[in-house]
Amino acid sequence: MSEITYDYIVQYLRALHNPPTDVLLKIEVAIATGEKTWPIIKPEVADFLKVLLAQSKPKQILEIGTAVGYSSILMSREIPQDAHITTIERFPYMATKAKEHIKEANATEKITLLEGDAFDILKTLQTSQYDMIFMDCAKGQYIHFLPECLRLLKKDGLLIADNVLHKGMVAKARYNIERRQRTTHKRMREFLWTITHDENLKSSVIPIGDGISLSYKLGE
Repeated sequence: MSEITYDYIVQYLRALHNPPTDVLLKIEVAIATGEKTWPIIKPEVADFLKVLLAQSKPKQILEIGTAVGYSSILMSREIPQDAHITTIERFPYMATKAKEHIKEANATEKITLLEGDAFDILKTLQTSQYDMIFMDCAKGQYIHFLPECLRLLKKDGLLIADNVLHKGMVAKARYNIERRQRTTHKRMREFLWTITHDENLKSSVIPIGDGISLSYKLGE
């Protein structure tokens, strides 16, 4: 049951979704059948991402949180031929599966996978390098990654973060949250407050999937 929107609306939106083919479909089926528990973006988020990519036509994309490569592959099919995606994954198992899927999708020339802790890798990347940054990693780390993301993002660039409503828990009072989730709750609230009150950003939080935030960078 969704606490972000009504289940019947979610079901309707997913009925409108055009399912992917080949390796992306294989990943979806493995998850839907319970064979795998890989974390991937929701169908309605995938469709929203496609629209953003079609409109903004980014040449350089940074993804934080590759998982098994689903989002990277999806984005690689929606960007110009001369565009490129750099994606970061810290868990060896996920990185290995992502490499397999990226190779199967014939996307190795458009996607570079960096293995390791994003907190360390982000510091090594060039300032104002990316037209779009997509965060889909540990929710409690978003606020910690934000300064580096803003440094790396070009003027007029887009910062997108998935799962920002955390099953609706972010909108609830702290005392209604399980103790083990309170740190994530606090950090995500801080992240959302920061991006919506930063003078150099125009931001919106959209209640689809598990919640997605979209921020437009106004200046350096």
